[in-house]
Amino acid sequence: MKVEARVADIYRVLFDAAPNAKSAMLELWRDQHVKYLTKGLRHLAPSFHVLDANRPWLCYWMVHGLALLDETLDDDLENDIVDFLSRCQDKHGGYGGGPGQLPHLATSYAAVNTLVTIGSERALSSIKRDNLYKFMLLMKDKSGAFRMHDGGEIDVRACYTAISVASLVNILDDELAKGVGNYIASCQTYEGGIAGEPSAEAHGGASSFRAGWHFVKEWNADSKDGQINWLMVATPFGRWLVYVQGAAIALAQKLMAGSDEQSKQSQPSKLSSVDDSCGTSSSGLASEKTSIVDYAKIGFDFMKQSNKIGPLFHNIALQQYILLCAQVPEGGLRDKPGKNRDHYHSCYCLSGLSVSQYSAMTGSVSCPLPQHMLGPYSNLLEQIHPLYNVVLEKYEEAYEFFSSE
Repeated sequence: MKVEARVADIYRVLFDAAPNAKSAMLELWRDQHVKYLTKGLRHLAPSFHVLDANRPWLCYWMVHGLALLDETLDDDLENDIVDFLSRCQDKHGGYGGGPGQLPHLATSYAAVNTLVTIGSERALSSIKRDNLYKFMLLMKDKSGAFRMHDGGEIDVRACYTAISVASLVNILDDELAKGVGNYIASCQTYEGGIAGEPSAEAHGGASSFRAGWHFVKEWNADSKDGQINWLMVATPFGRWLVYVQGAAIALAQKLMAGSDEQSKQSQPSKLSSVDDSCGTSSSGLASEKTSIVDYAKIGFDFMKQSNKIGPLFHNIALQQYILLCAQVPEGGLRDKPGKNRDHYHSCYCLSGLSVSQYSAMTGSVSCPLPQHMLGPYSNLLEQIHPLYNVVLEKYEEAYEFFSSE
């Protein structure tokens, strides 16, 4: 109730304000946010020692936030980040939360996304893909899911981070993808939505950030209609799954339907023959209807689909909340009024603002119309790739780089 009251007070001030004052209230405070995020990359207070095992995440939150604001890092800072993340990279594959720490799928996701966002040849070539692939195979569980680290928990976070990273650096194949969709489908609950693990409570984070990846399930698995409805209502990524309509479903089908025999024969980055219907016969043999899917192009093809429907969430209302209630005058963004700013919420508030600005576009190469933007057009952020949460231009550069490897 206190939060609702604070939000209502802020909105009341906006509605009662003069036109010029309203425009000022709805402005994105770019310079302050850039200053806050850049300062964090150079120096953090001693209190941040509690995040010692999350240092690649700190890099990602700040570097991604700055990229959304179209802010370029200087060469020395870029090189420092690349050098630091190289020290976090385990000699056997994957990235730990800091130098010498255990490799972990979550911090591997953060490190790879950071390096992709930096985008230099030095940054991208620092990722030891062969070792990363071996690490992911070691994390693969017989259930089809992944565990976060050696001896760690098995859940949808691990599934998303593993598949996202593998796709992003072009090492995704049948062996990694096999069974992931069925595991995620087993996490759906009676009311729709997806839990972090089977038999747990459905959670927006599990459905969006982790299962928002559009190959959310193997489509031959038993999926409740309520899951799809809940996903679309509860999560911003759900709208992306719908607006590409059958194309996203077809990609999901192709990605997740490889047979056991195909898995044994596949190699990273190769074309795989998969079943369009995602069906198997009662004998377990793959059906005869097959097509070719190029794992390397999953993310690329996803962005080439046209938007045939409008946003499924109120994109203007989301922009209004972020601009009015999440911004801190000194720079940085927060969860809600009454909370402190932090780098985590700065990153994801800016990502959400970007998604809401571009959500009504008909294609990935067009620009948002003024009626889909709240506040001055200078509020416009860089567009993200919603499957990976990296700036789209940076994704395209990484796609070209890893496609030639």
